[in-house]
Amino acid sequence: MSDMINADLVDLDLAAATKEEAARSLARRMVALGRVTDLDGFLADVAAREAQMPTGLDGGIGIPHCRSAHVTEPTLAFGRAPGGIDFGAPDGPADLVFLIAAPSGADDAHLTILSSLARRLMDTGFTTALRGTASAATAAALVRGDVDPSAVGTAAGTDATADTGVSAGAPTEAATGPAETVTEGQGQPPGGEPASTEAAAAPVGAGAAVSPEREHAGPVEHEPVAPVSAETGDAATASAATATGSAGAAVTEPAQTDARRSGTVEARAEKDGAAQARAEKSGAVEAGAGPGGGGPSGPPFRIVAVTSCPTGIAHTYMAAEAIERAGQEAGVEVTVETQGSAGFARLDPDVVAAADAVIFAHDVPVRDKERFDGKPVVDVGVKAGISRAPALIAEAQDKAARGEVATAAGPTPVEEAGEPGEGYGTKLRKWLMSGVSYMIPFVAAGGLLIAVGFAIGGYEIAGAKSVADAFVWGDQSSWAALLFQIGGLAFSFLIPVLAGYIAYGMADRPGLVPGFVGGAIAITIKAGFLGGLVAGLLAGAVVLAIQKVRVPAVLRGIMPVVVIPLISSAIVGFLMFLVIGKPLASLQQALTDWLNGLSGANAVILGAVLGLMMCFDLGGPLNKVAYTFAVGGLASPTEGSLKVMAAVMAAGMVPPLAMALATTVRGRLFTKAERENGKAAWVLGASFITEGAIPFAAADPLRVIPSVMVGGAVTGALSMAFECTLRAPHGGIFVVPLIGNAFLYLLAILVGTVISAALVILLKGLRKPSEASVPATASPDKPKVVAAV
Repeated sequence: MSDMINADLVDLDLAAATKEEAARSLARRMVALGRVTDLDGFLADVAAREAQMPTGLDGGIGIPHCRSAHVTEPTLAFGRAPGGIDFGAPDGPADLVFLIAAPSGADDAHLTILSSLARRLMDTGFTTALRGTASAATAAALVRGDVDPSAVGTAAGTDATADTGVSAGAPTEAATGPAETVTEGQGQPPGGEPASTEAAAAPVGAGAAVSPEREHAGPVEHEPVAPVSAETGDAATASAATATGSAGAAVTEPAQTDARRSGTVEARAEKDGAAQARAEKSGAVEAGAGPGGGGPSGPPFRIVAVTSCPTGIAHTYMAAEAIERAGQEAGVEVTVETQGSAGFARLDPDVVAAADAVIFAHDVPVRDKERFDGKPVVDVGVKAGISRAPALIAEAQDKAARGEVATAAGPTPVEEAGEPGEGYGTKLRKWLMSGVSYMIPFVAAGGLLIAVGFAIGGYEIAGAKSVADAFVWGDQSSWAALLFQIGGLAFSFLIPVLAGYIAYGMADRPGLVPGFVGGAIAITIKAGFLGGLVAGLLAGAVVLAIQKVRVPAVLRGIMPVVVIPLISSAIVGFLMFLVIGKPLASLQQALTDWLNGLSGANAVILGAVLGLMMCFDLGGPLNKVAYTFAVGGLASPTEGSLKVMAAVMAAGMVPPLAMALATTVRGRLFTKAERENGKAAWVLGASFITEGAIPFAAADPLRVIPSVMVGGAVTGALSMAFECTLRAPHGGIFVVPLIGNAFLYLLAILVGTVISAALVILLKGLRKPSEASVPATASPDKPKVVAAV
């Protein structure tokens, strides 16, 4: 990691009030060293990653990170913020900020080094040393792993080890010459006296020697993962806590008296000291003595875990480290598979087979999930793996004791039912999006085939005989009828697929059968789209309830294949046919009648609301709700539902087209990367791919999102006012022949696009000129430290 961070990439007095300012300040140092080529483009990638999930961690740590095409080589920048910066961590602001920049397609060696840093962040001795050092060079050496945290004392003590180039624990004779120039804060204590190098030769008992782990730190080899022994793990924990305890105490006291430190840092240092004391105490627990342990005479409780996050750089490995440590403290044998950007080494099948329980801490689908079939599973987000590791160990033991077994089939679109603490509304949105994501391909294929059939043969082909009985090869209407009937059959799966995969998102593979059955019943009783939604939720709930029932071990193998599908389908069928089916059908009919009766101001208002929803989150949940509402009407097309479909697609085309127009008209207001994205946005917008505006919204949300929402609302309202209709659920300008009042429809899109582009240009033009993006790397009057060799 020696080339990833140096003193020029360290800011020990990071003056930033927000995470955006902190990222910009640290990124400028990367730009100054030529590690980042486009400051704004890189920060847009950082913001996009931050939008996926907050990067704040318990313990006062913020780790904004991303992979970006604007990064020339893997780089780390570190900042210490005395006042603290909010990165979304549950326990408050962060005072240690690590900006991690990886190039797109970074090689495995660099990514495994970054993962090594992520694991060290879970070491309180490491973070305590970073809070205590007054030297940027020492901080960089700590991050690189060149200096053991236990060897770093106060500003007046062992900080000199990094500045003189002497590794902690090496004899002082190894230094053949002193540092040429040392300034205050760069290896010299505040009192002005040169830092002594005696600490470098301190005995092991004083914590000065480099630990074997630090000395041989390097890329993680891709070999089958071996289990962490509870016995050796506890011993390691105890020794590490003892070694770092004195260093932590030495650092805490100066940190409290340093005038530049705020109360936030003081409190954090005290918390680190308490954490070390707890670790020291827990390290004395013998293997098997903790909860769930096998006891002195029996085998230990075994857990396998999988961790992953969207970028696979930081959270993946921090969660792995936290779970391993929690297992050691609990006397549990833990083996973790990290599915990161550097690839992953599959767990040994024998280790998986011997495991008593499984923990998934992930924000992206678990690869090869079927390996863990038949095991008790704890399934949470990756941040829970970092912040709640002991609770996850206990939950896994509890599930194993109760005999709960979850079937881990292939990855679902929603790999979790929600982390503890999430509201029911959040979980419900995830379940519904699971069904919608699988339904959309059926909608697109079936709807477009129907629309093309109408375009070739006219609307009268809807009454044509089955092509299986009457097909004339040279007759145009026969080909039109063929396309229409294929599309109609594909479209007929819309409601069963929606219901089936809502249940799948809730209960995994066992939810498919009752979900599809419930969706088919919804069609039979004419409950339509609403019936499908309710049937899916009902099926998932029934399966989850059945899975909570404790069954004998001999029956566990047939539960997901026979018992659960049988019982759940019977229950869902009974409820849909005899209890809730008729009320749902009546509600669906009322909604259909309301859409058919829309006219005048009511229709315009509905169009504006749908336009706002389509443009608010640019392909996110609210966008999908509006789109799903429109597509649901196509299942039983009426004049009103066709108008709604037209308004939704028109509004969804506005954001990318507006950004493309804005970058063309006023390119100087945008970065080079945004101008390139603007070229692609022409095609994306014309194809009704609203997500084409996301890069612009991520970089400047306060100006872009309101602007496109206004344009989308105008377009949706105009489409409804012009009484435009659309029978195709997708296609953009490529299905113009299938649009009713096509000229006015295109006019509505044009007006909304121009309005949004004008607003974006106006708002961007009013912002204050940005500060210089590249700070000086070093002041002329500030001498540079030259390490002794």
